[in-house]
Amino acid sequence: MKRLVILGAGESGVGTALLAKAKGYNVFVSDKGKIKEKYKEVLIHNEIEWEEEQHTEVKILNANLVMKSPGIPDKVALIQKLISNNIPVISEIEFASKYTNATIVGITGSNGKTTTASLTHHILKQELNVGLAGNIGDSFAKQILEEDYKNYVLEISSFQLDGIVDFKPNIAVLTNITPDHLDRYDYKFENYINSKFRIALNQTKEDYLIYDADDEVITNWLKQNTIQSTLLPFSLKKTFENGAYLDKENIKITIDNIEIIMPTKNLALEGKHNIKNAMAASTVSHLLKIRKQTIRESLENFHGVEHRLEQVLKINKVQYINDSKATNVNATYYALESMDAPTVWIVGGVDKGNDYTELFPFINEKVKAIICLGVDNEKLMENFSNMVDVIVETQFMSEAVKIAYKVAEAGDNVLLSPACASFDLFENYEDRGRQFKNAVRNL
Repeated sequence: MKRLVILGAGESGVGTALLAKAKGYNVFVSDKGKIKEKYKEVLIHNEIEWEEEQHTEVKILNANLVMKSPGIPDKVALIQKLISNNIPVISEIEFASKYTNATIVGITGSNGKTTTASLTHHILKQELNVGLAGNIGDSFAKQILEEDYKNYVLEISSFQLDGIVDFKPNIAVLTNITPDHLDRYDYKFENYINSKFRIALNQTKEDYLIYDADDEVITNWLKQNTIQSTLLPFSLKKTFENGAYLDKENIKITIDNIEIIMPTKNLALEGKHNIKNAMAASTVSHLLKIRKQTIRESLENFHGVEHRLEQVLKINKVQYINDSKATNVNATYYALESMDAPTVWIVGGVDKGNDYTELFPFINEKVKAIICLGVDNEKLMENFSNMVDVIVETQFMSEAVKIAYKVAEAGDNVLLSPACASFDLFENYEDRGRQFKNAVRNL
């Protein structure tokens, strides 16, 4: 009986444990932290052996295969030990994909992947049997076990791609690549870029790679490296024989001489970056033969994902906006770009090696006050203190929102767009976003 050890008992770990047990593996789940009650109950109910607050090496180093949570870096000693013992260490995506023959759409990128994955799923589900998994919702492994969809849309992070060997999506989408998570890639941007392109690693010419052709990082990599995939670019600036581009107010998508046209004026999501997300999702849908009318209607009635430029409330003519999902500078760039009123900006958290210079023009033009919300705000203060009249520090969301309320005047925006990870003061970006919304509602 093959022994599978799972490191990390979160959504992906527990989902993998269930699928592996059903497929006849001897399964052991080990978590260095405390396991959440809801996951513990599932493990106990399914009689799967587990431990928490420790990694017992003798029970781990005898594995045939190890599935690790994407949150565990490769450089930790235990992972290095497994690798030197020639024990394969893979991600949930790699493990689970071996047990499905579904058509897989894999979506990655530094920003826009959740919105693009949710939008793609929203369109496809009108006409196809389709699941949404990966970095979002219920785990991929669990859905294969319980739902067995004919199609999957997977939002895939670079950490999940680092743990693939044979996995290949039939359709891959690369939304963009900007510096992010560099703390996990030895502070080398090229390592992170290569990691993102692993999504196309095993693709053949029967498979498709849909990508942003306005992104120089992507286009330069494609010039210097060969991949087998059939390429379908999208762009706001260029035109293509095969791919998607903007023609005045319309998105034009051509695949194998079949053209469809989508007007952009009624898109539910605002902002240039959302036109790109719509292009990517529509290209996938066109490939999978979804009717043009269905795509158009779906684009017009899709209202985005929680914690992504989410309008919370208007109080005394001040609009409060929750963009907690902006965990890197580029995401905050899109948020500030889309502000059309003086903005009180709440920023900060765990800095992943951020360079804030690309934000400077927007700060000069649109930001009237900055509230730094983090354990260590020194870098933010250095960057921004001479750019705005009001800059304050706090370590409490409720206080940050109260300060914003005092500073903002009728017609202003209050924007939570942290540009950083959330782990210093919050459980995760969702927790940060919910605390913001609660604090706004309690004003």
